[in-house]
Amino acid sequence: MFKLLSKIFKTPKKTILVEKKISGSLSIRQVDAGSDNACEQELVALSNPIYDIERFGIHFVASPRHADLLLVTGPVTRNMEGPLKKAYEATPNPKIVVTVGDDALDGGIYKDSYAVVGGVSKVIPVNYHIPGNPPSAKIILSHLLKIMEIIKNNKEIRI
Repeated sequence: MFKLLSKIFKTPKKTILVEKKISGSLSIRQVDAGSDNACEQELVALSNPIYDIERFGIHFVASPRHADLLLVTGPVTRNMEGPLKKAYEATPNPKIVVTVGDDALDGGIYKDSYAVVGGVSKVIPVNYHIPGNPPSAKIILSHLLKIMEIIKNNKEIRI
């Protein structure tokens, strides 16, 4: 038992340090429009103790009606085109849409497939894009903090 406790106390604590403190909160509704789940794995990592997005006031919500921001991953498949439009319509104004990953931008490697409509911007207007295939959790977090800062300063969010 003593060995286990000493190992716990000797293990360094790893956390991502962010220099800027931003007040406020951001409620995110994440929509998987047909992705390969690579971006979703990075989004899940945001909730672990290393990144801990809750400390910045960022949290995921179950309904687009409660969201400040719609976060879309993956290319839009034909089956998800309608549900994505419905989620966009249910999001309160001002509607902020952020795409994550290269597939969401233009369809990625799936863009010429019969089952894919294309990138998210072909279905709903997009305000901001987080590049990468997939982007790491650290990159996603830094972009979300930039978006929070833009919202706080009442500036328009653009791609």
